[in-house]
Amino acid sequence: MPRPWLRWWVVMLMVGLLSACASGGSVRADQAMLPAASLPAPDSTTASGAYEGASDYRIGAQDLLNISVFGVEELTRDVRVNSNGHISLPLVGTVMAGGRTIPELESDLAKKYAEGYLQRPQVTVFVKEFTSQRITVEGAVKKPGIYPITGRTSLLQAIALAEGVDDRTADLGGIVVMRKVDGRKQAAVFDLRQVRKGLVEDPQLYGDDIVVVEQSGSKTAFRRFIESVPALGIFAWF
Repeated sequence: MPRPWLRWWVVMLMVGLLSACASGGSVRADQAMLPAASLPAPDSTTASGAYEGASDYRIGAQDLLNISVFGVEELTRDVRVNSNGHISLPLVGTVMAGGRTIPELESDLAKKYAEGYLQRPQVTVFVKEFTSQRITVEGAVKKPGIYPITGRTSLLQAIALAEGVDDRTADLGGIVVMRKVDGRKQAAVFDLRQVRKGLVEDPQLYGDDIVVVEQSGSKTAFRRFIESVPALGIFAWF
């Protein structure tokens, strides 16, 4: 008896091939209608975008913080760090957050709340949006560069930040996303046509990710990597 997952895979592959034939498209058989694998987040970030890595992350201007005090729901709120690095909170007023690590800010707020307001306050700081995070978009795009990201950002949104691909030179089947996972560099290949059609997942990007749009006919290390793995958004060691 075939295994259930194998039967499902074969059915999905046949559906994809029939769709490709009907549309006259040039989709490779190994990428037709197959769902992208769940992409691992980098070492410092959860799948939801929450920071959980090393405690040396420095809060920056325009970061969105969620601050809560255990047992005192009225003090829980989201605050945006202003351009001078300050936040404003009830009871304690204006506090410098910019340039501090999360543990440093938690400790400072706990001391301030303890000064005549609360007994042994337990303060938690959660970074909801890392506007000081950056991604790199390079290769065959109209405006390569390093771009700040706010909250959840997808591959399509990242390419839009770079003003889109260069239609004359870009290889739409050779979009590489690179990041560090488990202390090692990993990369995945995406076919932009499939992402746009919704046939594969539009992956979420994280701070320090690198997006490379390869040029058609190029002979680079990225090209060799693209040729060695299917364009299904599956991360492999690079």
